Amino acid sequence: MKALKLMYAFLLICTITLANSYAAAEQFKIAIMQDEKGAAQKYTPLVTYLQNKGVEVSFVGAQNYPAAAQMFADRKVDAMFSGSGVAGTMIIKDLATPVVRPVSKEGHSTYWAVVLAPKGSPKFTGSAGYFKGKKVIFTALATSGEFYFHSIPDIKSVNATVQTAASHGAAIDALSKGVADVAIVKNRIWDKMKKDYPNLMAVGGDNGENPDSTLIVSRKAEAGTVSKVSKALLSLKDDMSPQAQAVREQLNIQGYIKTTTADFKHTLEVLKMAGVDKSFNFTFK
Repeated sequence: MKALKLMYAFLLICTITLANSYAAAEQFKIAIMQDEKGAAQKYTPLVTYLQNKGVEVSFVGAQNYPAAAQMFADRKVDAMFSGSGVAGTMIIKDLATPVVRPVSKEGHSTYWAVVLAPKGSPKFTGSAGYFKGKKVIFTALATSGEFYFHSIPDIKSVNATVQTAASHGAAIDALSKGVADVAIVKNRIWDKMKKDYPNLMAVGGDNGENPDSTLIVSRKAEAGTVSKVSKALLSLKDDMSPQAQAVREQLNIQGYIKTTTADFKHTLEVLKMAGVDKSFNFTFK
């Protein structure tokens, strides 16, 4: 009887240990902005792909970027697919590090800011004076938007009216309708849309590139799982399985490439010029 009880106790301990070990090592939590409609759904094939590679993935909704940053700090999430501005801010705050980024079907993995204005407008030479007395529109917390605007030397000294748009496309449309005098947007979006806006033109822009849609991981994430996720994503390009093909089609990418903090050199310069430091709380006053 005593031996039987000892055996049951041993089996119980083994079961609990295995369950806890599996949950800790295999569950990979990815933060998703709740204000991005359909954000989680578009990554559904990727969840299946990673599960087949031995990694269980779950999404955790974040109300906003400050909330996401706190999730990283509190170890409530392991990762987030992020634009370069937010990714760079997380790097500066020492909360996360980049691991991979996608390569689009067109072969792009970086982007930069372009300044748009009505046809016939003077060129933008990088001077804050260009925006004096003008209405400027851009997306919030974008390296090709709000961060770039605030990185322009002496920009606070000019009397510019700032407006934020829900997307780069919305900013372009607002400029076309005369809602603003100038727009700052992502060059990849402008390249796709400019044929529909013959009344607008690029008058200048940034001279450096930013990594696009990088997967950043918490510095507190379990190293073994991060390595497994990274290897799985890097193998996606050459994987001919139906699951891999579904990911590439859904995300409109060729695959993923390795990404490090060194790839954010220009982005970090822009952010620091904009005033981003460890205390930055994702808002400009």
